[in-house]
Amino acid sequence: MALSHFYVVNNHFRTNLTRVTRDSQNDVVVAALVALDLMKNEKVHAIIGPQKLEEAQFVIDLGRKTNVPIVSFSATSPSLSPTKNEFFIRTAHDDSFQVKAIADIVKSYGWTELILIYEDTNYGNGLIPYLTDALREVNA
Repeated sequence: MALSHFYVVNNHFRTNLTRVTRDSQNDVVVAALVALDLMKNEKVHAIIGPQKLEEAQFVIDLGRKTNVPIVSFSATSPSLSPTKNEFFIRTAHDDSFQVKAIADIVKSYGWTELILIYEDTNYGNGLIPYLTDALREVNA
């Protein structure tokens, strides 16, 4: 609908945007194969997605090697850094944005000792340094 509306309003544009969709089936290998197919065979100029961290890491690396921007609305892990990946565009705050709120809750209750339980994945491991720094700032 957005594309149709765009061309109705801007009928003088000669560039035509087309949308090509593929399903990664929530699988890292399939996501990489689909992204590679889109880049090599469909000659796409950008990829929107993928949603999972593991898929995003792989596809972002492919995008960097082929100069194809990867736009993500949901890859929020702080370990995915747009500053380290020039062809990665994140449209949402990364999850490190939330650690200040967690630290403020800890501070408001006066807690000084905590045990962090986290997911032992790139996602969980990527957030811990930010959370540790935020907790240190509130003397916890």
